[in-house]
Amino acid sequence: MISSYYSDKLDSLKDIFATDHVGISEEGLMVDGRLYPIVGDVIVLLSPEEYPPFLRGDRNLDSARSAGSETMDREIQFTFGEEWKTFNRVLPEHRVEFDRYFDLVNLATLKNSRVCDLGCGIGRWNYWLADRCRELVLVDFSDAIFVARENLRTKPQVIYFLGDLTRLPFREGFADFLFCLGVLHHLPDDALEMTKKLGAYASRLLIYLYYALDNRPFYFRWLLNGVTVMRRILHTLHHPLARSFLTWLLTLTLYLPLVGLGHLLERFQRGKLVPLYEGYANKSILRIRQDVYDRFFTSIEQRVTRAQILALQSHFDTITISDNMPYWHFLCESAARSDHEGTRS
Repeated sequence: MISSYYSDKLDSLKDIFATDHVGISEEGLMVDGRLYPIVGDVIVLLSPEEYPPFLRGDRNLDSARSAGSETMDREIQFTFGEEWKTFNRVLPEHRVEFDRYFDLVNLATLKNSRVCDLGCGIGRWNYWLADRCRELVLVDFSDAIFVARENLRTKPQVIYFLGDLTRLPFREGFADFLFCLGVLHHLPDDALEMTKKLGAYASRLLIYLYYALDNRPFYFRWLLNGVTVMRRILHTLHHPLARSFLTWLLTLTLYLPLVGLGHLLERFQRGKLVPLYEGYANKSILRIRQDVYDRFFTSIEQRVTRAQILALQSHFDTITISDNMPYWHFLCESAARSDHEGTRS
């Protein structure tokens, strides 16, 4: 059956791929003679050997392993696919987080823009963004893209891709605005170098990378060292029941006690001295559990300092780092292509 979802989006697809040779058939999307299957309204950019479990029909990570970087790709794909299938709901508190991430962006400037989300997960930020822009392009490497399709089913202006953000077949400058939140620090490529490469796709980038606790007391970094040791052990556990149990255990024995201590000390305006308090003081247990899963079952975790981010000014015209949580999220701008766009004062 020919997909009808993209029948009114062919002009957009021609522009994204920079070719007039785009068409839809029963097999999928044909671009310059290359076929990209369409599954559940998701355009699949990956080759069959790169398919995530949903398309492979294979729930066993170990059976799909291979050598070198492909093993790492499978690990990343498996972990985040399982995370977003487990925590698949867009929550009201995601709206609060959306406002925090986008504090540097004048959303009114996106009205007539094509916006791209690389590493979209379940589409939680796009749920609040879809009605503020002309078009959304979502890309994810895992099964989560199919969850995003369900969560955004009422948003007709979205184009969905299952693909690898490190090698997209899109033209330079295909998007007016691009954001990549909490993704690059989990990839084997250097996160700051990847930020530079993404600048080829849009004139403005909103990026979030884990901070190196460079604005925190020394004991925050001591705690992080212990957490890192745990993460390097726990990420090798793939059984869903084991991950579920450990997620609950760490939520109840690590996160909630620290948040509770922070609430106590906040009576004396000292809550921010407690690790985790500022980030989780007002979050639900469900939301905390999702972050616990994200933190302890990923094989790679890069962290950067504010100074390292500012060094990107040698590549972009302007770098603006938010002084607000989550640390660090920042805006990269190339003035040559963004004269008509603005930032919120």
